[in-house]
Amino acid sequence: MSERIIGTVGRVNGPVIEAEGISDAIMMELVHVGNKRLVGEVIKLHGNSATLQVYEDTTGIAPGDPIYGSGLPLSVELGPGLIGTIYDGIQRPLERIREVCGTYIERGIDEPALDRKKKWTFAPDSKVGDDISGGMILGRVKETDRVEHRIMAHPDISGRIVNIAEKGEYAIDEVIAEIEDESGNKHSLTMVQRWPIRIPRPSKSRKPLTIPLITGQRVIDTLFPLAKGGTVAIPGGFGTGKTMTQHAVAKWCDADIIIYIGCGERGNEMTDVLTEFPQLVDPRTGTSLMERTILIANTSNMPVSAREASVYTGVTLAEYFRDQGYHVAVMADSTSRWAEAMRELSGRMEEMPAEEGFPAYLPTRIAEFYERAGYVDTLSGSDGSVSIIGAVSPPGGDFSEPVTQHTKRFVRCFWGLDRQLANARHYPAISWLESYSEYLDEITSWWERRVGEEWTAERREMMDLLQREVRLQQVVKLVGPDALPDSQRFIIEVCTLFKNAFLQQNAFDDVDRYSTVEKQARMLSLIITYWRKGREAIKRGATLSKVKRLKAVQELVKMKFTIPNEDTKEFDKLGARLERAFDQMESMYAAR
Repeated sequence: MSERIIGTVGRVNGPVIEAEGISDAIMMELVHVGNKRLVGEVIKLHGNSATLQVYEDTTGIAPGDPIYGSGLPLSVELGPGLIGTIYDGIQRPLERIREVCGTYIERGIDEPALDRKKKWTFAPDSKVGDDISGGMILGRVKETDRVEHRIMAHPDISGRIVNIAEKGEYAIDEVIAEIEDESGNKHSLTMVQRWPIRIPRPSKSRKPLTIPLITGQRVIDTLFPLAKGGTVAIPGGFGTGKTMTQHAVAKWCDADIIIYIGCGERGNEMTDVLTEFPQLVDPRTGTSLMERTILIANTSNMPVSAREASVYTGVTLAEYFRDQGYHVAVMADSTSRWAEAMRELSGRMEEMPAEEGFPAYLPTRIAEFYERAGYVDTLSGSDGSVSIIGAVSPPGGDFSEPVTQHTKRFVRCFWGLDRQLANARHYPAISWLESYSEYLDEITSWWERRVGEEWTAERREMMDLLQREVRLQQVVKLVGPDALPDSQRFIIEVCTLFKNAFLQQNAFDDVDRYSTVEKQARMLSLIITYWRKGREAIKRGATLSKVKRLKAVQELVKMKFTIPNEDTKEFDKLGARLERAFDQMESMYAAR
């Protein structure tokens, strides 16, 4: 990358630098500041002056220090070696940096994002003479046991292959193909390409979101499902389980690739992620979860401007794997810290603040981020998706603050975390009253094909019961439960069972921590059967206490622990015992 001096430092205000004597600079250009070559970006141009945001500590930078321009926007490197790597917000490999400079990152350190020395076994998919368009697959590399890395032509390059490497081992900088375009110009392609983080990667077209992202968490999959290629916000106050919920989704969801962005989180919390993720076992392969995961660590004590870039870095990596035909889940933890970084930078640039000091362009930035999700037809002819799961940390758990409210405008799924549920150790603490999913109508046909057409009606009936229970609980608070007839108290009883036996899930229990869609549907069906049979029994004269004491009902409470995912026959047996118990009760009252 050739660099030239484009100006000098005029004024330093934390990570924001006012540059003077600017010549030949462009918006969003990657720059290096001072003799230590601190990484920065041009964010405003005015005459011969410019405003830069620097992604490192600017201590020691003084007026008159040179500014070097690269002529390129801030970009990420894309190629074999991404999986299993831990990066900072501007894609510097943290483990390699630790080997070079120890525990603390030295300012100005410049290590390549991808290992230039490692050899990869490249197997060509194309041959000389083939016509290639941008994004098409040239060959493949086995990156991990789980991930086959598909080497693609750069989206901006197309033409005819005049030379392609044979199967063998190559470093990522070695030329593996030459393409001649319509003008007769030849382009040498390697296994690595660069892409600007703020520009979405192209695709052929977007597809409807009709396939759910299965997480194994019952409250999510059954009540508030997320579609592959969809967006969801997880707002909640401190300690309500945002990070824990994202960890559970990252481990158990059926996405091919996981990208976890720790954006402005506390150092100790990010340390837990960095130490726990390599030890987690992928339930589908039995290998480390890191074999399909990329971590981006940008903690709260790192430079604030790098925090602002980290979410773009993560979603660009996700789009790259999407273009290879993979389904990618992006965990952004948390977008509130990202918004706070924008607020701080906006304040230092003396921009007019909007609500609660956030910049006026906050809604636009949030929208641009979430709009990079989607289920697409890729340029390579396959389909892939990027699903974005963004945690929001509203101060004091106030969902009316700007970041939460603007996020709700641009996402179609909302998993609101409830403080009272978290205090009661009910996890996941997703509120069934405040949460919603707009993907339900689109993915219903998938569920009905998978588990049966009755799923829709049973889910709707359960949601209706939960709403009725809220109104009944208000009456109970005023006059006590004894004032209600058994028919209404039974509604409260069924909802309590549903919350404890279905919605609450134990991440430390080998059986309960993950539920297949079949198990979820069978559990829901049994609880609805209990409701319908019990309601009829009470109408015929049975008392609520006798209904609750049925042995089969006690088994319902424990079924999430006692019946494994694969043992569907046990659900049949439990259903038969439940039916038989109510039939005996009905015959007894009929004899009277």
